[in-house]
Amino acid sequence: MNPRILVRGARILDGTGAPWFRGDVRIADGRIAQIGSGLAPGDAEVLEAEDRYLAPGFIDAHCHDDLIQLRRPGRPEKVAQGVTTVVVGNCSFGLYPQRPESALPLREHFGSLLGAVGAEETFADFAAYRAALDGRGTAINLVSLVGHAALRLAVMGWQNRPATAEEREAMAALLADQLRQGAHGLSLGLVYPPSAWADRAELVRLAEVVAEHGALLAAHVRSYEGGLIASVDEFLDLLTSGGASGLLSHLQAAGRPYWGSLPRAVDRLETARRGGVDVSFDMYPYPAGSSTILQLLPPSALSGGVETLLARLADAEGYDALRRAVEDGTAPGDAGWESKIRLIGWENVRIGGVGDDSLRAIEGLSLTEIAEARGETPFATLARLIAADRGRTNIVMFQLDERDLETALSHPLHMLGSDGLPRETGKPHPRAFGSFPRYLARAIRGEGGLRLEEAVRHMTAVPAQRFGLGDHGLVRPGLAADLTLFTADVCDRATFQDPTQPPHGITDVLVAGAFVLRDGGHTGARPGKTLTRA
Repeated sequence: MNPRILVRGARILDGTGAPWFRGDVRIADGRIAQIGSGLAPGDAEVLEAEDRYLAPGFIDAHCHDDLIQLRRPGRPEKVAQGVTTVVVGNCSFGLYPQRPESALPLREHFGSLLGAVGAEETFADFAAYRAALDGRGTAINLVSLVGHAALRLAVMGWQNRPATAEEREAMAALLADQLRQGAHGLSLGLVYPPSAWADRAELVRLAEVVAEHGALLAAHVRSYEGGLIASVDEFLDLLTSGGASGLLSHLQAAGRPYWGSLPRAVDRLETARRGGVDVSFDMYPYPAGSSTILQLLPPSALSGGVETLLARLADAEGYDALRRAVEDGTAPGDAGWESKIRLIGWENVRIGGVGDDSLRAIEGLSLTEIAEARGETPFATLARLIAADRGRTNIVMFQLDERDLETALSHPLHMLGSDGLPRETGKPHPRAFGSFPRYLARAIRGEGGLRLEEAVRHMTAVPAQRFGLGDHGLVRPGLAADLTLFTADVCDRATFQDPTQPPHGITDVLVAGAFVLRDGGHTGARPGKTLTRA
């Protein structure tokens, strides 16, 4: 039974963006029972806020916690940031649905981003994934999108071609099944094979299914570099043609030649909103991104799957073709693709995490540093790492401009997503451990043009509305008691050199009225659940 709690004398940030106010909050039966001033405690346990802020529990609108939620259901790194709900299944990466013949390809696909995946860690459908999560119990809530890659792998495997009409309908039916089971929408990853190989007919058909179920279409668009504006336009066309509501994932302008182009992309979204297109975007508060090492290769490199890629790298002609693509910047047959290396340089790509334990010594080093130490070319290093780790290496890329970042983080259509890629070892991007206190601290210091109240809104009410979480995102009587208490000197401590350091200032976190963090200590409670679409 959930305890009765009275939080007394808090600076309440209710999630709407309205100015904070002093008050008490009574919690009973997992819900916010009463908000007022001078409330009598009765039989409730009293928590004196002592000038701390009380906000709705933060919602991580974009992360890749699909697997870590299974493996580490206590979620200490998220609880320590005040996060009470995560949204997974992003950028086309997910752990379901699978058919028997797509089980291995699905593990390969997800593993390229987050390391080795066990046979028991992918699932036939959303219902099975949900049962596995809720059967273990979790500290925080989870919202799941369906990864487009899983649909394509189940129907077509690693084939680099447009889907036939029959295959489109098979994917549409498989998607509809997941949405009926309660998944919140579909995510595209249009730079990541096999999602990258979808044509407009396939994407519009899937957008129509999303719209039919009142769900959400999220997209890692085809380019955040020179093709950013065209990619934003493509996504808006999908939303318009399919009738779906949309979320553009981690809106950014990557690569120095394209810095300063973000305002044009935002203008496109604003114009679409004025025209009735329901679209918004998420972004994380760091100048570096993170992804799989395979993103350094053109999408066609993965035609046929990981084994075929490894064979290409082992063949002199195939190796040379990929080297030219990476070093020269373009690849025949991959229209619109630009080499990250040409844009940001080998020195700005660091190894975040590896799958093979024998490679641990290179974690945290740049590709330039590794190549120099071995006396080889950077591409030789890249090829060798892909082969040794079977494409399961995670990288951190320094590629963004702070002014573009400010444009995104302060915009009304923005919601905060960490885009964290949690691994159990290595030197991952610190955004998985510090995004939310970092964003709060910026607002408290007056940076970025957002008041603290508005920053909290970007982490609570905005994503709650976008994902249809009517029971979350506000401090309101009757809503779920997912709450976060923090101090005025809250800050992140995770760095690129020491990325797993917990933040300072998040003191207490409740999920469904139960403490998962109390006086800075993890309680071990698991009151979270998998949230399903109504």
